[in-house]
Amino acid sequence: MSVPQLTRHPWAVFLGRRTLRLLLSLGVVLTASFAMVRLVPGDPVRASLGVDAAPDLVAARRHALGLDAPFWSQYGTYVHGLLHGDLGTSLVTGTPVAELVETRLPATLEIAGLAFAATLAVALPGGLLAAVRTRDGRRPRTELAFTAVTAALAGVPDFVLAAGLTALLAVGLRLLPVAGAAGAESFVLPVLALSLAPTAVLLRIVRVEALRVLDEDYLRTARSKRLSPARCYLRHAAPNTATAALTVAGSLLPALIAGTVLVEKVFDWPGIGSALAQSVLAKDYPVIQAMVLVLGSTLLLTGLLVDVLLAAVDPRSAIREM
Repeated sequence: MSVPQLTRHPWAVFLGRRTLRLLLSLGVVLTASFAMVRLVPGDPVRASLGVDAAPDLVAARRHALGLDAPFWSQYGTYVHGLLHGDLGTSLVTGTPVAELVETRLPATLEIAGLAFAATLAVALPGGLLAAVRTRDGRRPRTELAFTAVTAALAGVPDFVLAAGLTALLAVGLRLLPVAGAAGAESFVLPVLALSLAPTAVLLRIVRVEALRVLDEDYLRTARSKRLSPARCYLRHAAPNTATAALTVAGSLLPALIAGTVLVEKVFDWPGIGSALAQSVLAKDYPVIQAMVLVLGSTLLLTGLLVDVLLAAVDPRSAIREM
């Protein structure tokens, strides 16, 4: 295939544009994370050495870290380090930030991945079942209860859910550990806190989409052929509902990952979010920059992956990128 033909191929255009958008977005995240910490009031050197540190010692430490250099000089040094795999060194502990990321990132991805899987596992069949049960105005009380519960859960912030779940299941009923990451039981509360709100949102959307699909002509034809309800719903309705549901789920995933910052802090989870919260309090510039960059990159890469998966499910979305 010649180069001009390749550049006109829908998938080549689609992946090219998505990759370019990813690189530009990463540049914005990189610059924003670097500039953001320097706009935060306070002196990170004095915070690490103590308020009683001698001015000469503070000045020497600031010079050794390059914090007395002009902004763009510091930025160039930071980018050069990143290109060589150097995320810097913690001002507080002296630990290489790359080691901290390597240790913390898997814990964050674990609870975010489990929360996303739980959201899909509950919302896809649950929304379809709710549509089947309440179609054509049947069971109005069930529809009212479904709408009220999902609306309430969707509007509650993650940290409020986390605190409420802790008070109920950990402190009140003593069924689960309050905090930490020791054993399978410790995953339950953070995963619940992260997944309840997106599950409620996706349940509502899946139900609305399923109601639309159930009124399509091909479903009426399937029912007229006396096919079993299970076959009608699972073979014909579910796949057509899933495409729209996955599109919405993909848009919810970045928010779910971002929600780990507060949830990890509540449950003392050893992930990126709790490290970011601690570094903000300590004004640890290198750690803040690295954690924001890692979280932002994860969100962007996740968005790219979702776009590619949706384009694979529905190739028309890739063609529209032409």
